Amino acid sequence: MSQNIETRLAVVVLAAGQGTRMKSSLPKVLHPIGGRPLVGHVLDTARALAPESVLVVVRHERERVAEAVGAADVVVVDQDEIPGTGRAVEVALTALPDFEGDVLVLSGDVPLLESETLAALIDAHRRSAAAATVLSAVVADATGYGRVIRDADGGVRRIVEQKDASPDEAAVTEINAGVYVFRAPLLRAQLALVGTANAQGEKYLTDVVALLRNAGERVAAAAAPDAGVALGVNDRVQLAEAGRLLNARTVRRWQLAGATIVDPLTTWIDVDATLAADVTVLPNTQILRATTIAEGAVVGPDTTLVDCEVGAGATVKRTDATLAVIGADATVGPFSYLRPGTVLGAGGKIGTFVETKNATIGDGSKVPHLSYIGDTTIGVGVNLGAGAITANYDDIAKHRTEIGDHVHTGSHNVFVAPVRIGDGAKTGAGAVVRKDVPAGALALSVAPQRNVEGWVETNRPGTEAADVAARSRPAQKADDDAQEEDG
Repeated sequence: MSQNIETRLAVVVLAAGQGTRMKSSLPKVLHPIGGRPLVGHVLDTARALAPESVLVVVRHERERVAEAVGAADVVVVDQDEIPGTGRAVEVALTALPDFEGDVLVLSGDVPLLESETLAALIDAHRRSAAAATVLSAVVADATGYGRVIRDADGGVRRIVEQKDASPDEAAVTEINAGVYVFRAPLLRAQLALVGTANAQGEKYLTDVVALLRNAGERVAAAAAPDAGVALGVNDRVQLAEAGRLLNARTVRRWQLAGATIVDPLTTWIDVDATLAADVTVLPNTQILRATTIAEGAVVGPDTTLVDCEVGAGATVKRTDATLAVIGADATVGPFSYLRPGTVLGAGGKIGTFVETKNATIGDGSKVPHLSYIGDTTIGVGVNLGAGAITANYDDIAKHRTEIGDHVHTGSHNVFVAPVRIGDGAKTGAGAVVRKDVPAGALALSVAPQRNVEGWVETNRPGTEAADVAARSRPAQKADDDAQEEDG
């Protein structure tokens, strides 16, 4: 059964512009905030309204934008050589030839709109039986935005772009948020009448407002409850401000959900990240992309997590980690670097100045300090001594090191992969392990110490080291003679 015309909704997202003020090779709508491109936020908000159709109009860097927005529920529409938002909507409507419901038009560079604001706009539009309803906002500085020009009775007379505004119109602080609801048949009819006689030579969607008024139709405006949500992004300054506002909203959401965020101003959380109750986030921490943090974990300070999983009760301090899994009650840091493929088991430890990559470290195992562990599998209850290195690269290919359960290694060990250390084995300090070590064995690579007397004076004459060695030699000889007599 088809929907009633009065409740049918299609959404058109405008993403065809170049965004020259961004001064970037990246299309404006693909600049990210909160871990998603600007247009991605707009599409997520549109989907929350459960529309019948979602269409995205593209032109500049068409392939890049189309790839970014491509999804089963999105129709990509190409704008032709005629510039302007009016033309963009006109070509989008060709993909909806029989649609007679309401058309919600969104800009791909207005990322902070919430579905509740749009739902209220659509509701106001339908209750007032307007031909079009404009979302507006009152701001302190309207520079760069189109102005909403009202009649004496408060109705919308026209919308004027800044380049075309008179001094009196430019002084207006009510801006057009670039969000509209139109009745589809009336929108089609008026778009055919829109020309390009303006400073930019473009076919403006905003001209439809005046045309509808001239045709005797009602045009309404609904002010956003928070002007911040309606602000568009036209340059890098506005991009940063939108990112800050979005982050403040995200941080507040997790605080209200039970997370302790000690310093919201220095904490950045992407919109796809998830924090459980009783998580504590310390200052200067970034929780990015799809990172999940389980209950009771403490993250930070000075930590960046990208697409990581942090288990319950874990502690991650002064760490940079990407695509890593940190088990429950594990500890990481300070000054640890977890590269993709790191999996640390429950109760495990990755300590100070340790780098890991493609490594699985079992429950209760520890890599305490000054180590590189790459392409390695470590069992449970293992303790690696300081300075452990798994030498995984032979200049041609990567190889794995396998370390069994309850292995204890000495300090400054090098494991030359491929090599396997058996369960319960031990290694001595300074060992270079090139062969497999059987379970329960002790691996040593010990060479007798050899002292070459007088080497410095002979090979480095005239240096401070040679001079001090020469001066020390009589005293050393006297000590040696005394020890021989005592013996």
